[in-house]
Amino acid sequence: MSTSEPKLVIVRTFDAPLAMVWKAWSDPAMLAQWWSPKGWTAPVIKLDFRVGGKYHFCMRSAEGQECWSTGVYKEIIPMSKIVCTDSFADEKGNVVSASHYGMKEEIPEVLLITIEFREENGKTIMTLTHLGMPAGEMGEMTTSGWNQFFDKLAAIVQSSH
Repeated sequence: MSTSEPKLVIVRTFDAPLAMVWKAWSDPAMLAQWWSPKGWTAPVIKLDFRVGGKYHFCMRSAEGQECWSTGVYKEIIPMSKIVCTDSFADEKGNVVSASHYGMKEEIPEVLLITIEFREENGKTIMTLTHLGMPAGEMGEMTTSGWNQFFDKLAAIVQSSH
């Protein structure tokens, strides 16, 4: 992927130690508590957290609507960086297009996510880069969704320490 591709970048600071925020990304039980936007849950979190390992997640709305995602971990530097692919999926883990969920085809089937972590004065600064995400309405919806995820993440890691 070239550096000229569209990307979404979100920087969040969590009032929690780096080890706690890292665990929230690498432990399936913790991921299940925050991997969904407001009003949704994450009933299925399958995670093989190693380079070459896959993830397969399900988000479910209060009305029962499901949205599945999958990806492969490309790089993991403990307590520092996670790089993985990101795709919509079906319940079996097969990659599907965005249109499978009624979204526009402009979203590539495979995107790249990089999450970088650093600790500063007992707090964790996390930078998420979602490479390939189109600008406009889809980018805005995705940014909103990530921020809702991270609001839940903040509540979990900040109350756990």
